[in-house]
Amino acid sequence: MAVTETIATTDLEFARQVGQQLRIDSIRCSTAAGSGHPTSSMSAADLIAVLITRYLQYDWAKPKDPNNDHLIYSKGHASPLCYAMFKAVGAITDTEMMTFRKFGSRLQGHPTPVIPWVDVATGSLGQGLPIGVGVALAGQYLDKLPYHVWVLCGDSELAEGSIWEALDKAGHYKLANLTAIWDINRLGQRGETEFGWNLDVYRRRVEAFGCYPIVIDGHDMASIDRAFGEALSNSGKPTVIIAKTVKGKGFSEIENKDGWHGKALPPDMAERAIKELGGIKNLKVKTQKPERGPVPKRPAAAEPVLPTYKKEDKVATRKAYGDALVALGSIPEVVAMDGEVSNSTHADEFAKAYPDRFFEMWISEQQLVATAVGMSVRGYKPFASTFAAFFSRAYDFIRMAAISQADIRLAGSHAGVEIGQDGPSQMALEDLASMRAIHSSTVLYPSDPNQTAKLTRIMADTPGIVFMRTTRGAYPTLYGAAETFKVGGSKVVRQSPKDKVALIGAGVTLHNCIAAADALAAKKIPVRVIDLYSIKPVDVKTLRDAARVTKGRLIVVEDHYPEGGIGAAVLEALAADPPLRLVHLAVKGLPESGKPEELMNAAGISAKSIVAAATKLAQAK
Repeated sequence: MAVTETIATTDLEFARQVGQQLRIDSIRCSTAAGSGHPTSSMSAADLIAVLITRYLQYDWAKPKDPNNDHLIYSKGHASPLCYAMFKAVGAITDTEMMTFRKFGSRLQGHPTPVIPWVDVATGSLGQGLPIGVGVALAGQYLDKLPYHVWVLCGDSELAEGSIWEALDKAGHYKLANLTAIWDINRLGQRGETEFGWNLDVYRRRVEAFGCYPIVIDGHDMASIDRAFGEALSNSGKPTVIIAKTVKGKGFSEIENKDGWHGKALPPDMAERAIKELGGIKNLKVKTQKPERGPVPKRPAAAEPVLPTYKKEDKVATRKAYGDALVALGSIPEVVAMDGEVSNSTHADEFAKAYPDRFFEMWISEQQLVATAVGMSVRGYKPFASTFAAFFSRAYDFIRMAAISQADIRLAGSHAGVEIGQDGPSQMALEDLASMRAIHSSTVLYPSDPNQTAKLTRIMADTPGIVFMRTTRGAYPTLYGAAETFKVGGSKVVRQSPKDKVALIGAGVTLHNCIAAADALAAKKIPVRVIDLYSIKPVDVKTLRDAARVTKGRLIVVEDHYPEGGIGAAVLEALAADPPLRLVHLAVKGLPESGKPEELMNAAGISAKSIVAAATKLAQAK
């Protein structure tokens, strides 16, 4: 029979008992589910018990309280521990805890923000600490509030490079409001971790990254207590608590034994484990609530005055993005970060105008995206920029940001063969496909500066993952300053009732389509030109109208590999419609260095190639 006891105490003996309860409940819910990670939860139970009973400041009834601490489970597979913690603090009932991993339960295999006390989705290892850096940056430099960011990490994920990107930036920015808790239980999924219990290796590495290490026995309650107290009193550096723990701690049959990672205990073993751990209890922890200090009020936002460009201007869309980002600085929630290419993405303009709201992440794209996600946790509107090709390094972070339901804006410049002599390593030719595949993403690809400025403004208020692809070269201004654009829209640049073919492009290839249309007009072949600036979602109606008028004759031209880009978006949009005769001009071979016009011609996406394809298609019966 369970014993219910509510105690408001900071006594370490009570914390020890809570630790045992967390272990028991981790076993109970995972055994009921028939899956989960109880042993990974048991190793960290004492660390979490001391944290919630003595140090964490959090109002569970008000998860959006701006003064609350943040606790991120970077080792998201320790979700049984997380949910046992929620039960211990009274956030959920025992009944709900036992729905772990069942269909329809919000207590999923790894925590997600469908639960109000979870900031971000975790489970893809190496992400919680980088995101915690973003939250801590917001606290120390933007919110200027005393909340603390705690991140629980497993030792297996310390092999991820993103962990060290995080510590590097945490050390550089002197994030004293950040404490990483490393659960060094020695055993990974299939045996010993890289360094096992060699804690000195971890200590030296932490010091090398400008952080303050504290090495402890992770089951000695007094040592844990002192470490947390020292972390809170530490100034000028982030703290990393390196805790030696035992996987499966508390149940002698499986303690420190390989082969139990990710395995629920069978019912008979679970019964023995619960008995050895002291039996089922329902201890309730009254976590300290944060101090109700004054919360700085953000100034009222003024509607940005966007830059405008004249028809005779030739402006790269990356430059227009930078100009528009500066204008968005009138919105106090807008922040920006870049991966040491801000003089190319033109995010440096925002850095100069609003240095307090710009954060340099250097060449660490995973941390770049993680910082944006962390900032979004605190209600900011982050714009992260780098070369479009290099977002591929952070693709898993973008994927997980979607699961976190984060609102972040990504600007990728220097896309396609259009960038020229730098060669294929710098050419984003997969970015539209990868960003379209992200759940609930929006993908934009402007063709001129006025359009770019308007779409940048729209990005600020668009939820989810928003990606804008910008172009390196300067091209003619096509639209007036009064022209309007929307997510899911397009522009028909040329049209007539007698159009034989529709040319569909975006960015640089739109300009090639326009040049081709001029050449085709001289050959008495009328064509429609569509600027498909919204790649996801696409303007299905405009595409259908074009297909109807041209009897299905469409040419899609894109500076991208053929898989997953504009052509795929068009075909998906028209999949249920009458048969098409679609010609797809895309970069089908591995490019090399050369002048932009040479590369586009070689790839078959130049105006000359479009003219040839359209002439042939127009004559098709």
